[in-house]
Amino acid sequence: MAPVSIPADPPFELVRHASGRLLLTDSSGQQHVGVVPVRAFPIAAPDEGISLVSSEGHELAWLERLDGMPPALRSLLEEELALRDFVPEITRIISVSSFGTPSTWTVETDRGDTTFVLKGEEDIRRLSRQSLLIAAGHGVHFSVKDMAALDRASRRLLERFL
Repeated sequence: MAPVSIPADPPFELVRHASGRLLLTDSSGQQHVGVVPVRAFPIAAPDEGISLVSSEGHELAWLERLDGMPPALRSLLEEELALRDFVPEITRIISVSSFGTPSTWTVETDRGDTTFVLKGEEDIRRLSRQSLLIAAGHGVHFSVKDMAALDRASRRLLERFL
């Protein structure tokens, strides 16, 4: 089946199967169990470019934007994407062990407080003028969506590494 760009009223049905996985029924009535939504640009454009991929790895449909989808479909996709993507957003930097690397950072995130090791300054990547992606030593990535939204103390700590 060739990938299809989906209009606001999609030509398929997407529901949660009894197994807990997603079930896509296409316009011809063919059912695909185990469909996985995958973001094309999870950091830069999380609500744009969503591919619905079969359990065999074939793209079944392409969604230009989540905000154009019917509310029930959008909610289902957002639930599934939240399980797949884990990039906590740093909302406050509580402390940094040293201004050299490696250093231990204690931060407040949208998922709770945590501590991680920053191995090197190159592990802080600027995504835009105001947003960053920080790779922690244990493999988890943290985002700072808007540096200006951080409190003054957090911005001062962060600026020492940029």
